Amino acid sequence: MTPINLLIVEDDVPTRIGLRAIFEAEPDVTVVGECADGEDGVRKARALQPDVVLMDVQLPLLDGIEATKRIVHDAAEDGGPRVIVLTTFALDEYAYRSLEAGASGFLLKRTRAEDIVQAVRVAADGSAIPMSSLTKPLIQQFAQISSAPFHHRSVRGLTDRESEVLELIAMGLSNTEISERLAITLDTVKSHVKHVFTKLGVRDRAQAVIAAYESGLVSPGL
Repeated sequence: MTPINLLIVEDDVPTRIGLRAIFEAEPDVTVVGECADGEDGVRKARALQPDVVLMDVQLPLLDGIEATKRIVHDAAEDGGPRVIVLTTFALDEYAYRSLEAGASGFLLKRTRAEDIVQAVRVAADGSAIPMSSLTKPLIQQFAQISSAPFHHRSVRGLTDRESEVLELIAMGLSNTEISERLAITLDTVKSHVKHVFTKLGVRDRAQAVIAAYESGLVSPGL
């Protein structure tokens, strides 16, 4: 089993110690580094090339939003670390902005240890972290007040079927559920999802959903 290399970026010492303790108990995860500020987080992400970065959103020197943006920008199209942001509050604009910056998902700091571990495993596998019951309301609350003309133009470039798939992603459906809803094969769904991500210039479901809301393709209450 190839271990998952994890970088923890968290300025609160007890929280950082607790996260390390959680992952040290997992045989498939290796904590390769810890940081207490965003600038050091970006440096260590470049030097250590972790599979996943757990990133607090409010950090000294460089906040988690900008740090996430720099780490994602450094990543190759199909490589580089996935970033999972940690936040205290469910409907937090900082968490939304981090998703917009390229994070693969976000977790509340009070999330159960086993769910944090599972999110890291899913992200390391290159899969999209399923939208939690918190992610969709967060996106709905903040996307409508954000300005993103790049996303607007990109959404207009989708085919009718790709737009339909994006709408279902925004509803929180998995690839399997989309396959059943549209009566198409799972491989076909995966192909459409890949095309949607490429046209939107995103790597994960969260950013695709943000683009769907910001563009007006879907509306709050969907």
